[in-house]
Amino acid sequence: MKADVIIVGAGPSGIFTALELLRTRSDLRIMMLERGLPVEKRSCPKDRCGRCTECTPCNITTGFSGAGAFSDGKLSLSAEVGGDLPELIGAERAQATIKDVDNIYLGFGADERVEGTGDGEQIREIRLRAIRAGLKMVDCPIRHLGTEKAQELYLAIEHHLMDAGVDIRFKTECLDLVIENSECTGVIARGADGEQRIDARRVIIATGRRGADWLERLCSEHDISHTPGPVDIGVRIEMRNEVIEHVNQVLYEGKLIGYPNPFRNKVRTFCQNPGGFVAQENYDGGLAVVNGHSFKQRKSDNTNLAILCSHNFREPFNQPIAYAQNIGRLCNMLGDGHILVQRFGDVLDGKRTWQKELDRSNVQPTLPDAVAGDITSALPFRTMTSIVAFMVAVDKAIPGFASAETLLYAPELKFYSNRISMDADFTTNVANLHCLGDSSGWTRGLMMASVMGHLMGVRLAAEL
Repeated sequence: MKADVIIVGAGPSGIFTALELLRTRSDLRIMMLERGLPVEKRSCPKDRCGRCTECTPCNITTGFSGAGAFSDGKLSLSAEVGGDLPELIGAERAQATIKDVDNIYLGFGADERVEGTGDGEQIREIRLRAIRAGLKMVDCPIRHLGTEKAQELYLAIEHHLMDAGVDIRFKTECLDLVIENSECTGVIARGADGEQRIDARRVIIATGRRGADWLERLCSEHDISHTPGPVDIGVRIEMRNEVIEHVNQVLYEGKLIGYPNPFRNKVRTFCQNPGGFVAQENYDGGLAVVNGHSFKQRKSDNTNLAILCSHNFREPFNQPIAYAQNIGRLCNMLGDGHILVQRFGDVLDGKRTWQKELDRSNVQPTLPDAVAGDITSALPFRTMTSIVAFMVAVDKAIPGFASAETLLYAPELKFYSNRISMDADFTTNVANLHCLGDSSGWTRGLMMASVMGHLMGVRLAAEL
């Protein structure tokens, strides 16, 4: 079996590669291999039965559009947000491509409203409070799709690709790459027709964070040049909307960054969901992690967001993903397979949280099966100390942020994969092999992954 281009993974970077190739080179045979299901068949059994049934692979994180279909659906419209791709291709090129990609999203039905463009004086006031607290604030215009609207949009893209002749093979797993004389000539895949070799002129790896450990293994086996990437370990916090309402209205998502003493690790806020819901995701092997969703229509009384502490390891250690996974499994062990939740006041008091204390709290958990406990028994001292210091600093800028009743859920883990060594055209040391999106280690989030895919499509259209 042969194709001109094989795209492994149907997340945003793979999708936008295919969209651009269709626009300019519809004569090419494009094949997408996706472990999961099409958008219309992706659903979480927990919504019906009230508990995680550990689907393999997880329907929330795997399938057409990847984790994007079940995320809060934020498109960050600034090149300052979304990873380090501007370091690779240049900030001006990244920002210009964001505009092109945003127009494509609008063409498929994205909401025309842009959040985070509130009154300039109010933004200045929030920034000043952040500076006084020793923090950096990044304000970024955001196009919010919403979890339910994101699914509708990606369904429209899925139908567009399939109607145009893109061969999308669902429930198909890429087992290995075919590399001969330092050149990638295809893949070994297993799907409905069993295991087979598929040859291609170009192979694109776009497996997202979910495929980080898989790609790490391939890099080692095939000598794909890479460096160990960072891993983010942290918590998702939840508070009443009233506490952070001003920031929600002015910025929608105020990104704060700090380097608290004594360790000076980078700590940041991420994925803010006004009126949102805390959610559970499952990785292969039963690892349960916490995330957050925000819908266009359905709202809660709470706002949730992640606080992530970045860890950069140096030799001889080169397994950051395994390190974070083991921390996550320890959290799961303490929660008997569930997400742990603890009040911030109990963290400071050195005690676990009890369910009866949650029941009488002003902040009612939006993840109903989270288990009250002690996350400090699982998260490393360095991580926990940095998060506590950061929250205390943020409280100076946003009073009530570090309230005793603020809820902390764990584990919140972000695997960014090893960073693949590439040039500005996304060329690796293996000929005809390219890596895109979050799996490449260069992007974080929907927009930048989509930007990388779009640029890949432009390049392939010119070369093939």
